[in-house]
Amino acid sequence: MYPQGLIFDFDGVMVDTEWAIFQSWVRLYAREGQQLSPADYAPCLGAGYSRWDPAAHLEQRTGRCYDWEQETRARRAAIDADLAEQGLMPGCRELLDAAHERGLRLAVASSSTRHWVEGWLRRLGIYEEFDAVFCRTDGYPVKPDPALFLAAQQCLDLPKEQCLIIEDSENGVLAAQRAGIPCAAVPCRLTEGGDFSSAALRCRSLHELLLHLG
Repeated sequence: MYPQGLIFDFDGVMVDTEWAIFQSWVRLYAREGQQLSPADYAPCLGAGYSRWDPAAHLEQRTGRCYDWEQETRARRAAIDADLAEQGLMPGCRELLDAAHERGLRLAVASSSTRHWVEGWLRRLGIYEEFDAVFCRTDGYPVKPDPALFLAAQQCLDLPKEQCLIIEDSENGVLAAQRAGIPCAAVPCRLTEGGDFSSAALRCRSLHELLLHLG
C-alpha cells in the first residue's frame, strides 16, 4: 500500500549536511595531530552528541582543555562555507512533488535543533510544504528514542502502517523500529556502510525510493 504520510529525517536525507559537519571535526582533530574516523563518529549520526561527544573525546586524547565557544564558532563558519551552495539531495524535490500530487501528509523529525532545521527549510523555500516539523529543541529526546517519530505520526493523524519514515542513519532506523513505523533507509555517503537490516527497504537514493513507491 502506498503510504499516506512521509516523515523525513533532515540531515543526510534532505540536505547533505552530515558530511560538512563531520569534516569540520576532522579538520579540528587534524590540527591537534589526531585522526577522527567515520567509525568513531558514527554514534553521533542521527543522535547529535548525546551518545558520543567528539569534543570530550578530543580533550581525552590530547589532555588539553579547549575554548569550545570559540571552536564551535570556527566550526560553524567552516560548515556554512562548505554548504554555501548546497541544495536539496538528488531526488528530494521530485519526491516532494510526487507526494503533493498524491495528497500525502508530510513531516520532518530531526535530532538537530529547530534553528538549524527550520533555517534550512526556509532557505530552500520548502518549509511551508510540511504539515509539521519536530526537533530535539522542541523538548524531544534524540534518536534512537522514538519520541520524535511518534510525535510526527500523531500530528499527521495517520495509522503507523500508513506512514513511511525516510532515514539515513542507524540511530534513525532504530528509532523508527522502536516507534513501530515502517522505514526506508537511504544512506548518505557518511552512513552507506551502516546496518539497515531492520528497515522495510533500503534505497541508494531518493530517486530510487520514488521509483519504488511508484
